Amino acid sequence: MPVPLEVGITRSAGTAAAGKRVLLAEPRGYCAGVDRAVETVEKALEKHGAPIYVRKEIVHNRHVVDTLAERGVVFVDETDEVPAGSVLVFSAHGVSPAVHAAAAARDLHTIDATCPLVTKVHQEAKRFARDDYDILLIGHEGHEEVEGTAGEAPDHVQLVDGPGAVDAIRVRDEAKVIWLSQTTLSVDETMETVKRLREKFPLLQDPPSDDICYATQNRQVAVKAMAPECDLVIVVGSRNSSNSVRLVEVALGAGAKAAHLVDYAREVDPAWLDGVQTVGITSGASVPEILVRGVLDLLSEHGYRDVQTVTTANETLVFALPRELRAARQGG
Repeated sequence: MPVPLEVGITRSAGTAAAGKRVLLAEPRGYCAGVDRAVETVEKALEKHGAPIYVRKEIVHNRHVVDTLAERGVVFVDETDEVPAGSVLVFSAHGVSPAVHAAAAARDLHTIDATCPLVTKVHQEAKRFARDDYDILLIGHEGHEEVEGTAGEAPDHVQLVDGPGAVDAIRVRDEAKVIWLSQTTLSVDETMETVKRLREKFPLLQDPPSDDICYATQNRQVAVKAMAPECDLVIVVGSRNSSNSVRLVEVALGAGAKAAHLVDYAREVDPAWLDGVQTVGITSGASVPEILVRGVLDLLSEHGYRDVQTVTTANETLVFALPRELRAARQGG
C-alpha cells in the first residue's frame, strides 16, 4: 500500500529503511509532447522511408537523436541543408514563421512536431503583438523554443534571461506589458524573475494561462519532495536539455547534498557514491525510461537494491499526432 508522506505525495512500500536505498521520482521521463514528437518521426519514417530530415534535434536527448539517426533520420541546423522536395520535421521546440517560409520556398514537405504547449505560447505572442503589447519573454538566450516564440513577433518581444536581466528592460508603455515564458524553466526562478519585473513594471500582466509546462512543473515537484532525504540525486538527461539541467538545480536548492546530470549509467562516477546512503533518481522530460533502468541496474551492482518510488502526480495527458500521420497511428 502507498504510504502518504504529505498531501499529494505517496511513497511505495520498500524494504527496510536502514542501509543503501534509492528514491525514484514519479513522474519522470517522457512528457506527452516528447512522446508525440518522437512518434511523429518514427511514423514519418514508416510512411515516407529514409531519409527524412529533422530541423535541429527532435528533442534534447542524445540517445533519442542517435537512435533515430541510425534509422535514417538526418538532423540539420537549417532548411537550406535539406534537398528540395524532401520531408522535413520541425522539432518539439517549435520554429518561427520565417523558418516555415524558408521550408515552403524549398518545396519541402513539412511535418510539424511542435509540442502543443509551445504552440500555445506562440499563439499568445501573436495575440498580444496584435494588441501592440510589449512582450517580455522569460527564457534562455539561444534556446530553440525561445527563438521560435520570439520569431512570431520580433518587433514586440524582448528576452529576459533570468532575474539579473530585468534592469536592462525598457518598454514603450508600462500599461501594456505582459510576460510569457519558455515552457521548460525552473518554476522558482521564473517566479523570481516575474517578481523583479513586477517591481519595475507594476502594471505587468500575467499570461492567460501558465506557460511553464505541466510536465516540467511535475518533475520539479517530485524532485523537491525527495531531495531533502537524498545524499545524492542523479538526473538522467542531456546537457542541452533545459528541463533536465533545471532538475539538478532544483534538487540542490531543495536540500540534496549533491546532484549530477548524466546521459548514461556509464557516466556515473563511483566516487559519487562514497558514504552515500540515499540516492534519488529522476529524468528529464525527453529521456526514455531505458536510460533510467540502466542507472538503477548500476546502482544495484553497488548495493542500492531497495528502490522506493516517490509519487507526487499521475500524468495521463496524450497529444494527437500531426494530422498527416494520424492514420499511421490508427493503422498501427
